[in-house]
Amino acid sequence: MGCGCSKLSACCWGSEYGAAVPEVQSVENEEKGEIDNVPVFTEYSVETLRIATSGFAVENIVSEHGEKAPNVVYKGKLENQRSIAVKRFNRSAWPDARQFLEEARAVGLLRNHRLVNLLGCCCEGDERLLVAEYMPNDTLAKHLFHWETQPMKWAMRLRVALYLAQALEYCTNKGRALYHDLNAYRIVFDDDGNPRLSCFGLMKNSRDGRSYSTNLAFTPPEYLRTGRVTPESVMYSFGTLLLDLLSGKHIPPSHALDLIRDRNIQTLTDSCLEGQFSIDDGTELVRLASRCLQYEPRERPNPKSLVTALVPLQKDTEVPSHVLMGIAHGGAALPVSPLSEACLRMDLTAIHEILEKLGYKDDEGAATELSFQMWTNQMQETLNSKKKGDVAFRHKDFRAAIECYTLFIDGGTMVSPTVYARRSMSYLMSDMPQEALNDALQAQVISPVWHIAAYLQAAALFALGSKNEAQAALREGSIHENKKNANA
Repeated sequence: MGCGCSKLSACCWGSEYGAAVPEVQSVENEEKGEIDNVPVFTEYSVETLRIATSGFAVENIVSEHGEKAPNVVYKGKLENQRSIAVKRFNRSAWPDARQFLEEARAVGLLRNHRLVNLLGCCCEGDERLLVAEYMPNDTLAKHLFHWETQPMKWAMRLRVALYLAQALEYCTNKGRALYHDLNAYRIVFDDDGNPRLSCFGLMKNSRDGRSYSTNLAFTPPEYLRTGRVTPESVMYSFGTLLLDLLSGKHIPPSHALDLIRDRNIQTLTDSCLEGQFSIDDGTELVRLASRCLQYEPRERPNPKSLVTALVPLQKDTEVPSHVLMGIAHGGAALPVSPLSEACLRMDLTAIHEILEKLGYKDDEGAATELSFQMWTNQMQETLNSKKKGDVAFRHKDFRAAIECYTLFIDGGTMVSPTVYARRSMSYLMSDMPQEALNDALQAQVISPVWHIAAYLQAAALFALGSKNEAQAALREGSIHENKKNANA
């Protein structure tokens, strides 16, 4: 990945930080009108979130370390088609339900376009879950340390630093200055490619849990002494993030400060940034990082001064973030398949033909399961119901298909996403869109990344007049279908 090194001359390091910068508008003044579509904080039931995440399916885990992590984050989708991220805490975390609810409700009051906003929570029995907006474009850690197509550009790195500072300034102004374990995994990118600070870090992982899960080499020195997080500790962590942005690597602060003192900046800066920034710009960012990493907490800057320092450093401000990041925009067109096109046109005849030709190819393991249970009378009756349903479906006798597939489903001897899809289609043909939507959702619970389930949800939502939700489901189906075809 290397391509040379950016060079910063030693003569730049003599002067103290504190150059005059223009006054900047507070991020609070910018927020109005930009987050109107974020709903108010809601308390959800476990069952609602179970359905939304397809039964907390492993396929829907989006957090690092997968299901082995103590607190797992799942991608989910509510009945209104809103995509969500659900953080499920370890069962031993937050034994005091009242304290958990109070903390969640307080964080849920925050609403800002620089944050991943907390939409709600769940506190039933031993379950403790947080529900936030879903961000589809990965973490800063992925884009900085494990990039695949292109390294992050200098202008985008500066934008990440500014937006993060603005998020912290907003939280501080709202009385939530503490942020637990601020690191590159806590910054995620939205549909437009803009970086946002995860709301999950505004709450601890547990009532008495550690505030830092990262390597001790990256934790603020005062935390090692006292075990307490302070607003100044957050500034120290911000300094480590500035080092990440500058170097493209996760360098321990003590090592980075040694390099800075020795004027050995070539080792510190990301070689992929060659020619993208001036000596002065690089110098200012390193000075700011050095201030954040001061040993004495009182000598570190506050979020407002960070914003003031970072605004004049911004580059290519007219270029959208998704362009700088080289990622597909939320509104970008996806390849159109015959099924997605049929759903968009609401051509129910074409959808039926495609489902009929597909058969049961996507029912993984169904044939094996059937072969072991063929001998029971109950299974034979269930199979006969399905076969009769298939014949009725083929001949477009949708009322009979619904009746037969219902007998099969109620039999409960096996689960088939295709049967739910076919009954959903039959309901659509019978002008019963709500029932069709319910079955399409159930098909997705069984098979979380099945494109057919998403497409049928889109068709049902179009029939119900929910155009925006239908478009979202249609796009989700296209994404799943393209991934499936790419892996074929």
